[in-house]
Amino acid sequence: MARIHSHRHGKSHQTRPSSKAPPSWIRSSPEEVRGTILKLAKEGVPPSRIGQTLRDDYGVPLTKSIIGKSVSKVLAEGKASPKLPQDLQDLIDRALRIQRHLKIHGSDRKNVHSLELVEAKIYRLAKYYKGAGLLPNDFKYTAVVAQLA
Repeated sequence: MARIHSHRHGKSHQTRPSSKAPPSWIRSSPEEVRGTILKLAKEGVPPSRIGQTLRDDYGVPLTKSIIGKSVSKVLAEGKASPKLPQDLQDLIDRALRIQRHLKIHGSDRKNVHSLELVEAKIYRLAKYYKGAGLLPNDFKYTAVVAQLA
């Protein structure tokens, strides 16, 4: 993913499995994978971390090839999806950390600018999620929202 507000262009990424069919060496059934996803979600593990845990600890390379659905769709069906999308929540957490830093170091101009960029990303992403129906239309990012989320 290219970063919008930086001069870096990262090339690091993982290669997804080439075949859409589940590998022959997988021993987990779709019900076991679905149960594991919901169990991890109830423990408070975010969706991206659930995918990593399935890959690293359970040997499931791609949930979509086994279940036919992504982790977020399984969470939505099981009524265990987070109230905010994870990328938006991560940006709000980052803005909150920068705000806390700026309360102590008010003259840190670089981080004032950094906060402006992060908040611009939050507004863009919130606009997208409102259009996609994943956020209510009355959602508004403010410093109060950042502290509640």
